Parts: sequence; structure tokens; C-alpha cells
Amino acid sequence: MKKFAFAFAGLLALSACETGGTYVSGSSGDSLNRVVNVNNSTGMTMTHFYASNTNMSSWGPEQLGPSTVLPSGRTTRINFDDGTGACIFDFKARFSNGQELKKFGVNVCVISNYNYVR
Repeated sequence: MKKFAFAFAGLLALSACETGGTYVSGSSGDSLNRVVNVNNSTGMTMTHFYASNTNMSSWGPEQLGPSTVLPSGRTTRINFDDGTGACIFDFKARFSNGQELKKFGVNVCVISNYNYVR
């Protein structure tokens, strides 16, 4: 499934326990929370993370940043509010061994954590 370029913008800051990122390109103007903690519990380093709402036909930009990775046991916090009001997103994670895991139809308005596990 292709995804159109999807405007997420933001910075990713590192802390001792968590990798925190805020990717906001718009505001949907509703009271729904679209912030999700993406947890990596795979035993491998996540090198890339992509997301886009299901109405797009290509993947959005890489969300971890050009020189940032998400080691196993770490978490990044992402705001998926793209200004469209969408709640359903597709995720794609790539790991240091080249493996990709995709999950389609994640409702970011009702979850607060998404776990990648081995």
C-alpha cells in the first residue's frame, strides 16, 4: 500500500528513559487525543518509523529523525494530529536487521501506547 507524502513536523529529544518526539503539522480542532507512545520491545533497534492516515496512498516522512534510532526497551511519543481529523493511521517500522513490520488501521484516538514486540 502506497502512502502520499504526509506532513508531520517536529523534533525528537532524548532523555534517560524515553525518546520523546512531537510531530504536529496541524490541529484537528476537536478534543481527541492523538498522542501515542510507540514502544520498542523487539530486542532490535528501530531505525525508521513511518505513519500516515489511511486516506493517504503513500507513506509519510520518517518520524525518528535523520540521525535518531529507537533502541529496544525505549519509547518515543508521537502526536499523530495531522489537521485532517483522521484517527485511523497505518504504521511501518524498520529495524536494524532490515525487517519491516507494518500495522494497518491503528486508531490513534483510542490508544495511548503501541507496542512493537518480538
